[in-house]
Amino acid sequence: MTDELKRSVEIRIPSELGYEKVAMEAAATVARQMGFSPDRVQDLRTAVSEACLNAIEHGNKLDVRSRVLVVLTVQPSGLEVNVADSGKELIPTGQPQAGRAEDYRGWGMFLIQNLVDEVEVQSEPNVGNQVRMVIRLGEQ
Repeated sequence: MTDELKRSVEIRIPSELGYEKVAMEAAATVARQMGFSPDRVQDLRTAVSEACLNAIEHGNKLDVRSRVLVVLTVQPSGLEVNVADSGKELIPTGQPQAGRAEDYRGWGMFLIQNLVDEVEVQSEPNVGNQVRMVIRLGEQ
């Protein structure tokens, strides 16, 4: 698909809890239009929500003046989603330990990695974090 034929949607949300739902629903709408199954749409909704929550809470430190940029790009084989923040803090990449009381949070990256087909995280202090996710058509 040439660049001029790519279809992209860009959304900028404030770093305030609750706005992740805007990005989540936009991603679900695009995925349904592409023909993803209801189960895969739900996987995508959860992954986008978790990536946005990480950007809001960890990257932008809940600073409502900072924005989270979400770019949805339709590709022939699937949907690419990029979530970027202003990077006041790096996104945590460690995995919590199941059953430990202090690890009741921090499952976002674990969920993302298990719900989409491809994940790439780029972080640079004081520049920003970007989570790139790909969910492929026909994959389960």
